[in-house]
Amino acid sequence: MTSPLAFLYVRRRRLPLAGAFFTPGNLTGAALLHALAALCADVACWPARSQRRNSRSLARVLGILAILFDSLKEPFAPSPSSPFPPRFPPSAVLCLRELYIFVYRTKLLLEYCSQSSRLWLLMRSPQISGYFHDLSQELATLLEVLPVDDLRLAADVREQIELLRRQCRRSKLCLDPNEEDLRQKIHSFLGEFETMKAPDPVDLRNTFFDRLGIRDARACRMEIEFLEEQIFNQEEDLDPSIISGVIALTRYCRFSLFGFQEMEVARPFSDQGKISRKRLLSQGSSVSQGSGDFSLTIPKDFCCPISLDLMEDPVVVSTGQTYDRSSITQWIEDGHRTCPNSGQTLSNNRLIPNRALRSLISQWCAAYGIPHETPDGADASAESIVAACTSKAATEANRATARILVQQLSVGSQESKAVAARELRLLAKTGKQNRSFIAEAGAIPLLFRLFRSTNLMAQQNAVTAILNISIHDGNKSLIMEEEGCLRLIVNVLRHGLTGEARENAAATLFSLSAVHDFKKTIVDEEGAVVGLANLLMQGSQRGKKDAVMALFNLSTHPDTWSRMLDLGAVSALLEALKDEGVAEEALGALALLMRQPVVAQAVGSEDAAIASLLEMMRRGTPKRKENAVAALQEMCQRGGLPVRQKVARTPMLGGLIQTIVFTGTKRARRKAALLARMCQGCDSPAAMAYGNEWSPSRALARSSSSRGSSFRSGDASVSMSRAVRVPVL
Repeated sequence: MTSPLAFLYVRRRRLPLAGAFFTPGNLTGAALLHALAALCADVACWPARSQRRNSRSLARVLGILAILFDSLKEPFAPSPSSPFPPRFPPSAVLCLRELYIFVYRTKLLLEYCSQSSRLWLLMRSPQISGYFHDLSQELATLLEVLPVDDLRLAADVREQIELLRRQCRRSKLCLDPNEEDLRQKIHSFLGEFETMKAPDPVDLRNTFFDRLGIRDARACRMEIEFLEEQIFNQEEDLDPSIISGVIALTRYCRFSLFGFQEMEVARPFSDQGKISRKRLLSQGSSVSQGSGDFSLTIPKDFCCPISLDLMEDPVVVSTGQTYDRSSITQWIEDGHRTCPNSGQTLSNNRLIPNRALRSLISQWCAAYGIPHETPDGADASAESIVAACTSKAATEANRATARILVQQLSVGSQESKAVAARELRLLAKTGKQNRSFIAEAGAIPLLFRLFRSTNLMAQQNAVTAILNISIHDGNKSLIMEEEGCLRLIVNVLRHGLTGEARENAAATLFSLSAVHDFKKTIVDEEGAVVGLANLLMQGSQRGKKDAVMALFNLSTHPDTWSRMLDLGAVSALLEALKDEGVAEEALGALALLMRQPVVAQAVGSEDAAIASLLEMMRRGTPKRKENAVAALQEMCQRGGLPVRQKVARTPMLGGLIQTIVFTGTKRARRKAALLARMCQGCDSPAAMAYGNEWSPSRALARSSSSRGSSFRSGDASVSMSRAVRVPVL
């Protein structure tokens, strides 16, 4: 039986007959004939979901070949290592090895037809029929050169081989009329949506239920997931805009034909039931849970060759090897210029995301309840792909689906509302148009009602749906104008029923705070800053990331600085400097908050805070060092003489400034020079480190204008290219 992992690999194969194939070198003599017979028997076990006529014809061919292989095995001794007898000429041995490749390619094609989506096979029907025809012609050529006379076959076997050869030579491309009619029917449905007209429900039911065999909500979901993979992989030659239309049509049929029946809303793993990443990786490649018999081995291909940990963001380097992004990035930053696995020199430092492997890892983790975080930027990539694949038919079908889902949010049962929230979450995951018409359909106030739900998944999906909807700038004001919206978001942030709900509430505040006018409103909302600070200190890595980004956004408004200090945000940001994952963003927020003298004085009064900032100047990425020296410079400038003298007396400051002036980024060098100038008036190691000839103006002259950043408030520099995270189920 094929494993789920193998199944996923088959689903991602570019073409069933693409690539070069070779017969294993150790297959000779009787071993080759036994392998051929076994392979024929294995291929016969694959049922076809489409191309039934071509599949039956190919199965009959394999049956005749199996008879040939069995007849050739008879003269051999029982030992599978027996060589070919002298009556086997070299040309016959070569033909048998080529027949092995033919049977193997046949297996791949039948696997492809049995394990692919029904709609995918239907839309690719002409190409797949061509694959069957190609195999038939290939077999005809092999049988033409097979030295039948030299093999001394029985008369009946020889007769069947001769007949098969003539039939293969005369075979023509076979397009199933029923498949073609179905394919045209799907196109006609898409055409109706393009004219903003919904297809006839009776016609839809006859096509999907009776003819395609898609008979329940679960089958629709499987079809959608498979088709979405093909779009994201971008590895097939079918127009992705057509596939996006078929996905939207199937999603519409799922609700218009089957309602909300047979749709299970999976319950999240409880905090006690989760296998934490630290626990998983501390046990190497095996995981055990509780006192039960559950044992899990991490597939070797899912582990980074450098860290030996489960990869979070697999990327491919110039040599073709795959590593986790954080590990290979650290390897390159340490000065290495070779591939860790192969030892080859890296021709460049480009890191190409391995989306197929990342998807496999995510699905494997989901199947076994292992937390796995979506890497930053993954959703932005998906967003760009979907935007390029959109079509009018897909847009109108999704619009019709959104109306059905919003209606269910209004009048459905609690279980149906949870399903509707989940589907709106998925629909709003990508696509500006999707987010726009979901809001237009009136989903926002109905989703906010579910924020108070005691159903874990209803609340979680409602929060995430609002997060996804808020990514569209036009929807931000609609959300903020909804009465009580901020109070509900903050309530979930602080008391959400699941960790993901709390994290997504923080991400929603991050999204909304992108609008300058909303920043002070959010800070003034009771519990908002406190909730973000608590999540930053106690949340998961993903939650900390969302919290620190939200706090950074809020800190770009000058009117929020004092209040953020009073509410504990500054203390949380200082504590976050100990976390490598969020230290850079925390430093950026602190650099902005230091512009308020009371904040600079409060931070400057703590020796531990100054030590943390100096430590950030000493190690880490260039951007982190840049933000650290910027925060320290702002603190000295705004905190007054006592703070400046305290910093200047730090023994290690002089060496750090000198290092950054000569090796840092342009902005870091400018900030370091300004910091040195402020320290010159103090009797300090920093001033003495440069002697009388030290001139900050010289360092400034060597520095060009400050490097720009995506946030222009003050001089904080934090990369904000990361799109708002959109969790994927």
